[in-house]
Amino acid sequence: MHADHASRLDAAALLDLAAGLAREAAAAIMAIRARGCAVETKHDDSPVTEADRAAEALITAGLRAATPDIPVVAEEEVASGRICAPSPLFWLVDPLDGTREFAAGRPEFTVNVGLVRDGRAVLGAVAIPASGELFGGAIGLGAWKEDGAGRRGITARRVPEDGAVVLASRHYAGDPRIAAFLGAHRIARLANLGSAVKFCRVAEGAADLYPRFGTTMEWDTAAPQAVVEAAGGSVRDDAGAPLSYGKPGWVNPDFLCRGRV
Repeated sequence: MHADHASRLDAAALLDLAAGLAREAAAAIMAIRARGCAVETKHDDSPVTEADRAAEALITAGLRAATPDIPVVAEEEVASGRICAPSPLFWLVDPLDGTREFAAGRPEFTVNVGLVRDGRAVLGAVAIPASGELFGGAIGLGAWKEDGAGRRGITARRVPEDGAVVLASRHYAGDPRIAAFLGAHRIARLANLGSAVKFCRVAEGAADLYPRFGTTMEWDTAAPQAVVEAAGGSVRDDAGAPLSYGKPGWVNPDFLCRGRV
């Protein structure tokens, strides 16, 4: 078999694995949400719930069983002291991105399962449990969205003539850097949302720009970056380079997610 064909098959199988686990984790999160759960505070003052831990246990067990040779770096394991070093190929998992939204009863939270190869996010699945949406994408394979209407391909769009739809983090709504960014672009509309939902809306062509000023972690962005880039968009750091992975402390710099140029 030709090597390129084999690698495409591998990517398709790995994306199916990531998507299936994200879907299962989304169902587990919604079941826990329906019965209610307590919110705890981690050492960095960020929130964590039973849903985060249950979703992470499900995803990490599934990945380690199916791909035992690929290391898994997951948010809650890292928070609990599990030491992980970057490798040429590894999974990055955020079992519940947007825990603050989840705890507040808002619908903007996601499950992110991404794969990094040689420092680049190459494939990812992002579930939005509250809406029943699932996004997937792999470099070279394109991107798709799955919901009650089935699965269909998605592509990022170019900025419309009447200006860009900009999405910004709910928790940085008053940041003066956002105001400066908006002043430098032709803007049709601004919306403030939590979690990786913002990447998904850019990937499917419902929004155009997501500037991020302030700390994010690599597990927040790997899966949705892969979806955006597979859909024809980009996620670039403040130097203009694609956001990369395996950085010290798993911390991202500021970045700009955008649709087609």
